[in-house]
Amino acid sequence: MVRFSSRVVLVRDHSVALIRRERESATYYVFPGGGVEEGETFEDAAVREAYEELGVRVRLGALLLVFDAPDGEQRYYAAQLTGGTFGTGVGAEFRQQYGGMRGRYTPVWIPVADVASLDVRPSEILRVLPSLLQRSSPSGSRWDLGRSA
Repeated sequence: MVRFSSRVVLVRDHSVALIRRERESATYYVFPGGGVEEGETFEDAAVREAYEELGVRVRLGALLLVFDAPDGEQRYYAAQLTGGTFGTGVGAEFRQQYGGMRGRYTPVWIPVADVASLDVRPSEILRVLPSLLQRSSPSGSRWDLGRSA
């Protein structure tokens, strides 16, 4: 089954917003986002998913990456926080009856310097993350990611 998804790269105060996934015996991290619904654009899906997963409103910037995952295309967009309260996601994955079946989903801010040491999925994103963060930074400043991936 081919699936299209949109994700946001949201950076604030030298930290990046990720979703910590705890599923069975694994803990890993993904960028906020999810599937593009019928009739939605990739951009619409990214904005909706940021609200559902993080509880925040965002304005999208540049398309940073198109990644061909085994199950379909993922698009990553730079995003700027415009409102809402981080950590108040309303998506189905945050409801106990749904989330319990698929593990825990926790929105977190991770210092940019720590991201390379985490199990971020897909792992291919770590190869391009330094340039993504540089391009997603509103000031254009470089982020220090520590070790290269």
